[in-house]
Amino acid sequence: MSRIKVGVLVGSLRKDSFCRKLSKALKEVAPQSLELENVEIGELALYNEDLDEPGNLPEAWTVFREKMKSCDAFLFVSPEYNRSVPGVLKNALDVGSRPPSKSVWGGKPGAVLTASPGSIGGFGANHHLRQTLSCLNVPTMQAPEAYLGNIATVFDENGNLTNERTRGFLQKFMESYVIWVDKNKLT
Repeated sequence: MSRIKVGVLVGSLRKDSFCRKLSKALKEVAPQSLELENVEIGELALYNEDLDEPGNLPEAWTVFREKMKSCDAFLFVSPEYNRSVPGVLKNALDVGSRPPSKSVWGGKPGAVLTASPGSIGGFGANHHLRQTLSCLNVPTMQAPEAYLGNIATVFDENGNLTNERTRGFLQKFMESYVIWVDKNKLT
């Protein structure tokens, strides 16, 4: 049986971000049927329709779009900036959605995890991201919801997940996610 290719988009560019550490932990607990790959979004030029034509298309957009097209499903791991998603993640969604007739997102299943050093775990970003994903026709897993608060306390100095309660939650989340993907994947 072939593995399901999952594109993981991390909404933080900082190399030691909690969300990057979280994406690493997700790979560790993911069921064997999933192949998780982080897709970098920091080099994407801001979306500008004037650039979205043959001969003018930024190379990073082409690479990103091709990589996203090759994915069967998506995971979005994001911090919360000002009660919403970081601009870099919103830009990646915009780049992938254009032109509308060639959107890389349409119909492929996804899930959202948000994390914050604060106690509410990126609740605002989680819901803003879900709103955008519904517009992009990404069937998004509704439960379990993942708002990971106090995220600074669950990793050691090397970025390894050390909190067993969080590890257990992530494992259950990923078990639910693989079921979601199986039910919603494109045939």
